[in-house]
Amino acid sequence: MAKLNVSIDDRLRDDLFRLVPPQRRSRVVNEALKHELLRRKRRQATEVVHRLRKRSATLTGKEILDAVRRDRERTER
Repeated sequence: MAKLNVSIDDRLRDDLFRLVPPQRRSRVVNEALKHELLRRKRRQATEVVHRLRKRSATLTGKEILDAVRRDRERTER
């Protein structure tokens, strides 16, 4: 485990010290950071998917069904 020096808002620090016992503060900060980083990773992944969708061809429902049928016919042979 690594130590990291960061600056936080005074009010945030006051709440942390008031609400969380000293032995649990690192865990609380770790969990909060983990959740925030996961949220950011998911947002980035969503943005990538949206960009890819814009670049890809849009198929109609009929085109999708036709493609599935052709694929099934190939695998049944």
